[in-house]
Amino acid sequence: MKSIRELYRIGTGPSSSHTMGPRKAAEIFLDSHKHASGYEVVLYGSLAATGKGHMTDVAILDVLEKSDMPVNIIWKPDVFLPYHPNGMTFRSLNEAGLPSDEWTVFSVGGGAIEEEGTHKQGSPEIYNRNTMTEILDYCEKSGRCYWEYVEHTEGKDINDFLAEVWETMKAAVERGLVTDGRLPGPLNLRRKARSYHMRAGGFRDNLRSRGLVFSYALAVSEENAAGGVIVTAPTCGSCGVVPAVLYHLWKSRNFSDLEMYHALSTAALIGNVVKHNASISGADVGCQGEVGVACAMAAGAACQLFGGTPAQIEYAAEMGLEHHLGMTCDPVCGLVQIPCIERNAYAAARALDANIYSTFSDGHHRVSFDKLIQVMKETGHDLPSLYKETGTGGLARDFKVEHVQ
Repeated sequence: MKSIRELYRIGTGPSSSHTMGPRKAAEIFLDSHKHASGYEVVLYGSLAATGKGHMTDVAILDVLEKSDMPVNIIWKPDVFLPYHPNGMTFRSLNEAGLPSDEWTVFSVGGGAIEEEGTHKQGSPEIYNRNTMTEILDYCEKSGRCYWEYVEHTEGKDINDFLAEVWETMKAAVERGLVTDGRLPGPLNLRRKARSYHMRAGGFRDNLRSRGLVFSYALAVSEENAAGGVIVTAPTCGSCGVVPAVLYHLWKSRNFSDLEMYHALSTAALIGNVVKHNASISGADVGCQGEVGVACAMAAGAACQLFGGTPAQIEYAAEMGLEHHLGMTCDPVCGLVQIPCIERNAYAAARALDANIYSTFSDGHHRVSFDKLIQVMKETGHDLPSLYKETGTGGLARDFKVEHVQ
C-alpha cells in the first residue's frame, strides 16, 4: 500500500474524483505541453455525465487557460472506457489545430489519477502488509496498535502531516458552523449546519450529542459542496464523516492533539486497505466506497480513542462498512448535495454506534473486514452504471428543478 498521505488530500471541493483528480491531470499535462497552440479534453462516462454539476470543466479550464491558448472540452457521457468510468483524454494541438500528442488517464477516487494498467505507478508502495488480516495479526503478535504500525512504516514525521490534516478538518467544521446561505447550483439548497448546531444545545445529553455530530458532519459537507477547503477522508463526497466524529470526541472528551493524530492514523490505515484492495470511487463501486468507507474509518478511529483492542477496532470498521453495502451513488443534478450531505451526517452517527457495539464484544466475529472489502468490490461492479455517479438513476432519476431567480 501507498502512504496515507495519498489518502488524506487537502484541497477544494466538491468532488475528489470529478474536481481534484481532473485538476491534477490538467496540471501534469500542461507542465509537459507548455508550448501547445491549444488543448482539447474529452471527458468520458461518469466524469462527463455529472461533470458540470461537479465543476469538472471549471477545474480543468482553471488550469489550462493559464496558457492563454484555446481549450475545448468534449463531453461523452455514453462512452465508458474499460479501465474505469472516470476516463479523460488530454490532447495538445499544433498551429493547424491538429493533435500533436494525447494522454488518456483516469480519476480513480480520492483525488488520485492512474493510467490504464499502471495501478502501482506514482508514489512508492511503502506498506508490506496490504490486508487487515495481515495487519491485525502483526498487531496481535507485536503488541503494537494500528497507529504504531503507521508510525513505524511512515516515520514519526507523519504526525507533522497529520497535524495539518487535523487543523484543516477542524477549520472546515468551524467555518461551516457559522456560515449561512444557500449552496451553489440549481437545487437552491440551504445550509443546515448552523441551525442544527444551535438547536442541539436545547436538548439533553444524548440528543444533544447526536445533534452536535449531525451539525459537524453537515458543516464539513456543506463547505465541500460550496467549493471550500476540506480533506478527502477518503473522498470529497464523504469528507464530513471522519471530521464530525473526531471533532465531537475531541470537544466532548478533551482528547489531546496527539491522540487525534493516532486516531487519524488508524482511520487512514482502514481506508488505505479498502483503496488498495477494492475502490473508494463512487463511479466505480457506488457510494458504499465513499460514505461506507468513511463510516468504517470513523468507527475504527473512535474505537481507537476509547482504548479498543486491534480486534475491536477491526470489528467496528467492519460494521461501519457492512451496513452500507450496496449503497448507490445517485447525486441529484450531478451535485454533491442530495443525498450526499445528509448521508455524511447519518454515517457519522452510525460510526459512533459501530464503536459502541464493538466495544461490548470481545472483537471476534464471523465476517472479516477483508471478506467485506471483496464483497463490496463485487457488489459495486454488479451495480448498473446508472447507479454509480452518472446522475441518471436512483434518487437522481426524473428529478425536476424549479429555477428561481
